[in-house]
Amino acid sequence: MKYDFTTPIDRTGVHAIAVDMIPIKGAEVKEGFSKIPMWVADMNFRTAPAIQEEIIRRVQHPTFGYSSIPDEYYDRILNFQKTRKGQKDITKECIGYENGVLGGVVSALGAFCSKGDPVLLHYPTYIGFTGVLENNGYKIVHSPLVLDENGVWRMDFEDMDRKIKENKIHAAVFCAPHNPCGRVWERWELEKAWEVYKNNDVYVACDEIWSDIVLNGNVHIPPQTISEDAKMRTVAFYAPTKTYNLASLQGSYHVIYNPYLRDRIAREASLSHYNNANLLSVYAQIGAYSEAGIEWVDQLCEALTQNVNDACDFIKANFRGVALSKPEGTYMLFLDCEAWCKEHGKTLDELLRAGIEVGVIWQDGRPFGGDYTIRMNLALPNAIVREAFERLRKYVFCV
Repeated sequence: MKYDFTTPIDRTGVHAIAVDMIPIKGAEVKEGFSKIPMWVADMNFRTAPAIQEEIIRRVQHPTFGYSSIPDEYYDRILNFQKTRKGQKDITKECIGYENGVLGGVVSALGAFCSKGDPVLLHYPTYIGFTGVLENNGYKIVHSPLVLDENGVWRMDFEDMDRKIKENKIHAAVFCAPHNPCGRVWERWELEKAWEVYKNNDVYVACDEIWSDIVLNGNVHIPPQTISEDAKMRTVAFYAPTKTYNLASLQGSYHVIYNPYLRDRIAREASLSHYNNANLLSVYAQIGAYSEAGIEWVDQLCEALTQNVNDACDFIKANFRGVALSKPEGTYMLFLDCEAWCKEHGKTLDELLRAGIEVGVIWQDGRPFGGDYTIRMNLALPNAIVREAFERLRKYVFCV
């Protein structure tokens, strides 16, 4: 079946923060310009029809009392992980429901270490990690990613090893693919990183929520598949929410091979009763990992690949002074506007407001990392992406 990623969808009136909110204080869209939501990381596409079909099938029954998770939920995840992620020896016992990836990360850290302990993260960093680690009393230690001669973000393995030793770190949070940089890590990179973790007895909470959204032929490799040691020291978190535009439904799951960690994390999660399964999230997951749902994802990645390629080509041709490492996964751009701002005597705040004035609702990237960064969401119909960049060319980067 051919799915539609070209027809615009009207999200007004359904309490979608992407269109109802402007993330820059005091910024307003000028009269005559429509809003183009390019900030918060959800998609302006209809979700997979198979998901709606499963939810509708369940809500037609008029009771919503206490429910168990059906075997079909686990069967779909097992098949997906085996056929799409290479997790050949995964079993039902390895899978556990999580209401959210960030909550799962906190539960994992509670099993790995104590409040107040240092935790290693790469930088730039997803702001969700920053918030939950600080709110739960952990000390963040950043290991900066570095751009190589080809403009590709790379891990600094020596820096990772040094920071772990200096700070006596025994827990890390890893992001694969990386948010906000968009790296889809190669096997050799994962092997070297997990060698550092192994040599320093570090356990890893691995956020793989973006792992279905890979572009231009890149392939996501779950770190748990690179070695037996990596499998046993890594706790992985997946979700259909990012892939299928289900953020407000919540619902994710973990993959944990190590029975000791599995028991400890289950205990941590049970303390607040946080992980009681949301019934509609369970059925959304069943629909997402159906054959039709998986076919939808493949077509989604084709549409997003075109958007990313078009946007990166346009920026390179038209926005002198804006640096960009082309993402290999996710649908987010992470722009470095330092050279442009300094050349034109503009602050980043002025640049952000100028974009919003012409309806391009983009996101301040500074909380993720970098003094002049902007984060942009490309999960829109291609014609709208092109319209957004044409507005930026004509009205914003024309100075």
